[in-house]
Amino acid sequence: MKRHMVLSLAVLLAPGLAAQQRDTVAQRGDSAEAGRLRTQIEDKFRGRVQEELKLSPDQVTKLRATQERYNGRRRTVMQQQLERRRALEDQMQPGIAANSDSVRKLMDGIQTGRAEMLRIEQDQDREMAGYLTPVQRARYQQMRERFMQRIGEMRMERRETRGMRPGMRPGMVPRPGVRGGRRRGI
Repeated sequence: MKRHMVLSLAVLLAPGLAAQQRDTVAQRGDSAEAGRLRTQIEDKFRGRVQEELKLSPDQVTKLRATQERYNGRRRTVMQQQLERRRALEDQMQPGIAANSDSVRKLMDGIQTGRAEMLRIEQDQDREMAGYLTPVQRARYQQMRERFMQRIGEMRMERRETRGMRPGMRPGMVPRPGVRGGRRRGI
């Protein structure tokens, strides 16, 4: 069961890779595959939640609708945040003068994104309060937090096995002593 969960979580990492290289035709096909795999993982997580929280069929239906609604919003904000962080990294390259106005706008956008993520969490919790007990909501939050931590760990492990450091993107070559590496062809 644990091995199956680890394999399932590894598949969840595919959307990030597909998003990073979405400009090619082949990657567009991978994005569709990543979406399908994400749906499978979310379904398995919902099944586990249903089992552990002992949800009624009505609660299962309502929770599924809530998750679908908020996961879509969450993914949109996460993608925007990723793009802002990449743009900020590009601005902050060693030896290249950063554009202060661009950096300020990107930092403001990152703060706005964090606030939006908090709003999404609060809105989702408020909606779930209408059909889950406080204990079920708390357990759900714990399960979701552990799930997200594990995804983060797996992303780090994947980067390490590929020789990438945090903050690096595909196409960057690791350089000793330099955070993030350097882009090829530049």
